[in-house]
This record gives sequence, C-alpha cells and structure tokens, in this order.
Amino acid sequence: MVKRSLMLAPSELLWAFIGLMLTILGTWMETFTLNPGWLWRHGVSEVLSLGVTFQVGAVLLTGCVGGKTAAALAQMAYLVLGLALFQAFGLPVFTQGGGLSYLREPGFGYLLGFVPAGWLAGYLAFLWPPSLETLAFSALCGLGLIHGFGIVYLTLAVPLGWLEGASAYGEALFNYSILAIPGHLVLVCAVAVLSLALRRALFY
Repeated sequence: MVKRSLMLAPSELLWAFIGLMLTILGTWMETFTLNPGWLWRHGVSEVLSLGVTFQVGAVLLTGCVGGKTAAALAQMAYLVLGLALFQAFGLPVFTQGGGLSYLREPGFGYLLGFVPAGWLAGYLAFLWPPSLETLAFSALCGLGLIHGFGIVYLTLAVPLGWLEGASAYGEALFNYSILAIPGHLVLVCAVAVLSLALRRALFY
C-alpha cells in the first residue's frame, strides 16, 4: 500500500511565505477608502479611514488564492513569530508588540482565529470555480471565524480577569468586533475582487 506523501507542494510553501509577509505588512497598514461617489459632483472628495488594518484581508486573501494549507501555515508561522521574536529580541510583530504576555491581550483570540479562518476560506474558495460570489462567501465565512474565536476568547477570559487592558466585556467586544466589522466587510469585498483577478491571471 502506498502511503500518501505528507510533503507540501512548492506552490503551497510559496503561498504560505507570501501570506506570512502580507499578514506582517498588513498589521501596520491602515485601510482607507474614498467618500461616496455622489459627493464628487459637488467637488467633495476625501480619503476616509476604515478603522482597521489590512491584516485580516491578508489572511483571507491567502486562503482564497493560495489555498487552505498555505493560509493555515502562514498564520501559524505568524503567531509563532509574534510570540517568539518579541520574547527573544523585542521585535514587534503584532499590533501592540508580541511575546508570551500577548496571550493576555483582548485581541489575541482574534489572532488565534486567523489559523482556522485562513483554512476555511481556502477550503471553500476551491470547492467551486472562482467567481465573485463564491470568493466573497469564502472570505465572509473566514471573517466569521475570526470574530467567533475572538468573542469566545473574550467571553471566557474577561470574567476570569485573565486579560489586561479590558475593563469590561462590553467595552472589549465593542472595540474589537462591533467597531471593526464595517471595515472588515469592505475588506471582504476587496479580497473577493482581488483574489478573482489573481486566480484568473494565474489560470486556476
């Protein structure tokens, strides 16, 4: 009986590396959009912040283009680097630094959700031929997992007094989920468009 090889394809390793780099860079890049088009006719055009970074978009994009394995590997590497590099060398990888003490940050549950979210987005994105609808659905499901993990983490940790910087459950939930969801939904749309363009350009 032939055993299935556990080795990863070179393309998966490449996309895992790309996903890792995109996530690290996206951590420090804030997202912006232009104000509604109907205001342009009155000469009013300005750039508006969405209040989130490209970090979540990088997670979902890696899944939708690179696949489930690459996306999960990229985010596992991101978590390990964020916890280890800051602990050893003081190099910040996460938004507010890193190291083992980051386990007590209110946002750490959302970071934990990156791994299953990337895997799920990648799994769903390759179930059907690529289209805006299927890729948007895949990214949206991944986004749901990120917020699901974050909310569960907050629900368990805040009442126990485990987290630092979160005075109340409602405050933490508002800051990390409710306030971020509109910007994240815009990112889902952007990920669907960009991943469709990339997959068509790469012929898969």
